[in-house]
Amino acid sequence: MFGKQEVKTFLEEKNIPFEWVEHKAVFTIEEMEELGLESMDEIAKNLFLRDQKGKRHFLVVVKGLKQVNLKELGEKLGTKLSFSSEERLEKYLGLKKGAVTPLGVLNDENCAVEVYMDEDLCKLERIGVHPNDNTASVYLSPADLLNIIKEHGNSLEVLSFA
Repeated sequence: MFGKQEVKTFLEEKNIPFEWVEHKAVFTIEEMEELGLESMDEIAKNLFLRDQKGKRHFLVVVKGLKQVNLKELGEKLGTKLSFSSEERLEKYLGLKKGAVTPLGVLNDENCAVEVYMDEDLCKLERIGVHPNDNTASVYLSPADLLNIIKEHGNSLEVLSFA
């Protein structure tokens, strides 16, 4: 299982440049804002979703202050979407509530989770995400983050979110 320290080691071993910031546990974007990080524009909001039948699971990664219309997104993806339970989050990504991050795919042994990344995030110099734990944030380039997901084997698509 990739926890916080395993993510740091993984990034170091892959020679992926990153900045690491330790902080108190945060569970929402609003709590992230309260930390006073200078780079809130770079913070990603992560939604772990499922289809109506619970057969497909989706990780949606958007700029932190964006709202996601689940009905519209579901229409794009051809299914009805709802938030997944904490049990599913633990089962598929090995994560706890509040620690959802695209780096959770490193725990997705079956590459079952479909990842959808906001194209606006991909235009930034760096993106801030949790390292599988909500007591730190790691900043890395969008290209490196996308490569980690692709190399792991999860399906990945970049979409436009209004």
